[in-house]
Amino acid sequence: MDNDKLLEVNPYFEKIAKERGFYSKELMERIAEKGSIQDMEEIPEDVRRVFVTAHDIAPEWHVRMQAAFQKYTDNAVSKTVNLPRDATVEDVKKVYDLAYKLRLKGITIYRDGSKQNQVLTLVKDTKKEKEGVWVKERPETLPGFTTKVTTGMGNLYITVTEYEGKPFEVFAIIGKSGRSTTAKTEAIGRLISLCLRAGVSVEEIVDQLKGIGGEYPVFQKDGLVLSIPDAIARVLEKRYLKGKKGEKKKTATKRENDLTGGRCPECGEKLSFEEGCSKCYSCGFSSC
Repeated sequence: MDNDKLLEVNPYFEKIAKERGFYSKELMERIAEKGSIQDMEEIPEDVRRVFVTAHDIAPEWHVRMQAAFQKYTDNAVSKTVNLPRDATVEDVKKVYDLAYKLRLKGITIYRDGSKQNQVLTLVKDTKKEKEGVWVKERPETLPGFTTKVTTGMGNLYITVTEYEGKPFEVFAIIGKSGRSTTAKTEAIGRLISLCLRAGVSVEEIVDQLKGIGGEYPVFQKDGLVLSIPDAIARVLEKRYLKGKKGEKKKTATKRENDLTGGRCPECGEKLSFEEGCSKCYSCGFSSC
């Protein structure tokens, strides 16, 4: 269905919820996200006992339900045993062993999350779990904007996509600067995107990037741009943090008005920015 997502509610549950006065759209959305009503105390206990989902039922009883129906059916019976995403090989073995013991003609299992896309899913399952961090899946189409920033390494084009009004990805392209700088710029964008999709705040990302000095700082109308990471941080800060309380953190930044940003590529000492050039008074290097 072209990745369409539909909120599905048991019609009998919805009817009872309305009759007994605990129905609300917000409750339906929470149930869809959680996938179970068993620990929702605002729903009467007798209702919770009746309306269980596949994952509320232990795998053993999935098998025993099929066996009870199979006993009086000549043809084979199809019944899927729904296993949680943390099911082990031993859990699967127990299901097949019990099916054999109960003389079933066939058995099917499905482990939640074993496929990237599945018919029945929870809202939280639209995120990937990587090393304990939930990373949001990327929708097929996202709105965004592109900003051009002049840096000491050339014109930097920064594209930020948005999801629900928040930054979701950052793509950065630097022009005419060489393969190494291009690769590093792309890597910075990818890492920022991963952080955003994993829930890291814009404030934290800006705090880490803003003020990083490079070899060739340049003046812009908004001040001195120290490097490519610094330029990306400025774009994110201007778009998402402007006017917010606490946006200026301890690193934001003591080098804001410092004309000695960057290090000399020859000797490693601080560079001074004068007359449109970065100059080193230790070894005589000049970017002009």
